[in-house]
Amino acid sequence: MQLDVVSDTVCPWCYIGKKRLDQALAMQGGNGITLAWRPFQLDASIPEGGVDRKVYMEKKFGAERAKEVGNTIRTFGEAVGIDFHFDRIERSPNTLDSHRLIRWAGTAGRQNEIVDILFRLYFEDGEDIGQHGVLAEAASEGGMDADIVRDLLSTDADKELIRREDGQARQMGIQGVPSFVINSQWVMVGAQEPETLVKMFNKLLAREAEDAVTAR
Repeated sequence: MQLDVVSDTVCPWCYIGKKRLDQALAMQGGNGITLAWRPFQLDASIPEGGVDRKVYMEKKFGAERAKEVGNTIRTFGEAVGIDFHFDRIERSPNTLDSHRLIRWAGTAGRQNEIVDILFRLYFEDGEDIGQHGVLAEAASEGGMDADIVRDLLSTDADKELIRREDGQARQMGIQGVPSFVINSQWVMVGAQEPETLVKMFNKLLAREAEDAVTAR
């Protein structure tokens, strides 16, 4: 079973969704599931270098609403072991380069680890994951060659591919993240509870097994 998780690296619900997915895979055993992370930019209009996060969030939600949203997310985060520190985040970055790193991590077999590192760096440590130096450090922590990543980031390598994948997700009807796409056919939107994910995984895996027997 192919499981594609469509997400953005500055989406707090995607971080929560990843923690719940990790729990679900641990419960299910991960048997028969191939996992890949796919790009979705919540705001591709953010310029290179990012923007002031406080100004950005207040413009988007309003000061009071932004505070309420942050408090709600912290509560859900605590339940899965995330220590959100929105006060440490100074910049809202353009996430294109972080998605490039995630793509390259897939080639290195380190995608899930890099996704987790990027979420932690941004939401807990307040690092600017739009900066190439931060991304190179994340690559190194995740077991990748930081020098190669740094060289690739200095080029336009895979930028258009990331934009194309983002566009394909939207063509599928995906408008919010995280979204879990199973075998390119079924889509579950939102940070699903682990039990819900396990139930869906087992149901579809059983269906695949039945189809395999029928095809013999």
